[in-house]
Amino acid sequence: MRKDNFLRGAFVATLCIIMTKILGVLYVIPFYAIIGAKGSIIYGAAYNIYAIFLNLSTIGLPLAISKMVSEYHTLGYEHTKKRAYQLAGRIMIICSIITTIVLLIFAPILAKYIINFNDYSNVANVIGADLLGYMNVLEGMYLIREITFVIRVSATAILFVTLISMIRGYLQGMQYIQASSISQVIEQFVRVLVILIGSYYCMNVLKTSLGIVVGVAVFGATVGAMVTLIYLRKKKKSIPERVENLQAEEKKITTKYLLKKIIHYTIPLIVMELISTSFQLVDMFTVVPTLTKYAHYSLNDASIIMNIVTTLGTKLNVIVMAIASGMVVSLLPSLTSDYVKGNLEEVKQKINKALQIILYITIPMATGLSLLATPVWTIFYGESVYGPKIFTLSIFVAVFGSIFTNLIVTMQSLNRYKSMYIALFSGFLFNVMMNVPFMIIFHKIGLPIYYGNLVATMIGYMITIVICLVDLKRYVKISYRNTGKHFLYIVMADIVMVGILLFISKVVPLEGYHRGMSILIVGFYAIIGMIIYFGITYKTKTLDTVIGKDTINAILRRQKEKEE
Repeated sequence: MRKDNFLRGAFVATLCIIMTKILGVLYVIPFYAIIGAKGSIIYGAAYNIYAIFLNLSTIGLPLAISKMVSEYHTLGYEHTKKRAYQLAGRIMIICSIITTIVLLIFAPILAKYIINFNDYSNVANVIGADLLGYMNVLEGMYLIREITFVIRVSATAILFVTLISMIRGYLQGMQYIQASSISQVIEQFVRVLVILIGSYYCMNVLKTSLGIVVGVAVFGATVGAMVTLIYLRKKKKSIPERVENLQAEEKKITTKYLLKKIIHYTIPLIVMELISTSFQLVDMFTVVPTLTKYAHYSLNDASIIMNIVTTLGTKLNVIVMAIASGMVVSLLPSLTSDYVKGNLEEVKQKINKALQIILYITIPMATGLSLLATPVWTIFYGESVYGPKIFTLSIFVAVFGSIFTNLIVTMQSLNRYKSMYIALFSGFLFNVMMNVPFMIIFHKIGLPIYYGNLVATMIGYMITIVICLVDLKRYVKISYRNTGKHFLYIVMADIVMVGILLFISKVVPLEGYHRGMSILIVGFYAIIGMIIYFGITYKTKTLDTVIGKDTINAILRRQKEKEE
């Protein structure tokens, strides 16, 4: 294996993550056709809880491992690097075991709160009540049982996913980005394979209950992680390790010191992960009660909307957010290495470059997907009353989330913990306090009530983003002038692209097609949109500045060398 520099590593990581996310989105077309709307609610609720507990089990340690490995490898402290990795790994394994046990025990309680079942403890409580209340009870009891089962199945994946996260953190810290990124594609491919084959076999051949069908699908995460673990262990063993004598400075580094440093690096990452996840968690616990109380939606419709906001729409958003994920994989070890060496000019350049790439790619992607919301939703989920309406706005959450993720990891790389905490908590507190009020306000002024929580989330992200940008400007004296200039060019190109596409839509409508025709419509508009956008940004030199001909040529040249 060969190491990857910042831009090449970011490119490889982003490409693999996009492939992973596309797989993760494409499989939902046949999968949700198999399990139906009710099955998707069960799957979405259980999988979101699994994701939250997975974050708790890793507690930010994969990125901490990446940072510590990069730092000690840069200093030449090879013995300390191994000790830090092994110590962090043991902590992760212990946390994953504890998290799994907690998830298995408390699954029924979590299921109950997800669907807001507090008011309907049993059927006897609603004897004599209206028909809607009675149906809500029966629906709630059924969902609790099925979601509980699926949550417990998902718990089997946590230990294996934790182990592969450890190795990925090590590889990323050593700047072997390609192997780490390819492993994500392998994991997702195996997972999707198990989901589709397993769910189809259980539903159509064995004819099991819906809960078992969804449970088998969720078990795909466990199988995917097991296969990926074999691949990553093999890659890690092939890394040529430097043989270094134990340096005098290393002898002073005790296990207690390493543990303190792990905690020091991990706490900010835990806060980041928890708050990032909590933006979604706030929606999970507020959307259903607000819709049923203030807009008088039925429990079933409110659950469908909650599922669209927190799961179905998010699955499409992650394609846009893959850009930030790929950037973070390469940015953290690269910035850490430059910061340790004192190369502040390199730090400034990479921060700006990361922001420019994220803006350049995510803005037109989000705008295009918003414009094509109806055919895109039809392709992946079929016709829906609420889906396209929500997705038209929710896709822009991905743009703010991408910038948010990039800047928080940048702050962590430069040890700007205090400012990072202020930024995170400020944005999150706004979201917590204003999520329900915004929904009520939107409902009262005649706008869709579910737009309120999306706007509150975007403003929460924006507050965090602004605080981070201001702090970085003060701390490293970074200038955003060039990034701002190209941001204006990006917005200008985006507006022109949308204007032309809207004009074309008068001739070629965007709505009223079945799934097959929707694919052709999306492809048609996507090609025209890309030609317009890339053409304008090429003329304004934004394409050359942001991506860079040298970087693209270097990647192509390396690929050619591998083929030869």
